[in-house]
Amino acid sequence: MEKPISVLLVDDEADFVEPVAFWLRSRKYDVCTARNGREAIQKIKSTTPDIVFMDINMPGMNGLDALKNIRMFDKTLPVIMVTAAYCNEKYVETANELGIAGFFAKNYTFDQLVQMIHSTLKRRRQEVSEIKGEEN
Repeated sequence: MEKPISVLLVDDEADFVEPVAFWLRSRKYDVCTARNGREAIQKIKSTTPDIVFMDINMPGMNGLDALKNIRMFDKTLPVIMVTAAYCNEKYVETANELGIAGFFAKNYTFDQLVQMIHSTLKRRRQEVSEIKGEEN
């Protein structure tokens, strides 16, 4: 039996996290949640998920600062930034420089969320295969 895909949802808004986590769990995803960037970093260090969905605007440590910290110890973890509104150009540029896997708008559907998870992980597997192929 294949190991379920592990997803870390990072957002301070329960109205977003709870229904998404419930929906993903009902489809056999392994879901963990965090309320802010600091909590997310701790969870990633203890049990690295397959993919992270991280809100941009959170109190304490925002998504961009958390991403900078994550990239200090994990350069390849797929992180998708979640936003309720359009981001400013500088934020998008910095997030792209830090190697985000994409942006997810809170008004997207659950099906779009799953599509993003699978396409991101498929792309990551291909990148890993190419790197391993180059090493041989």
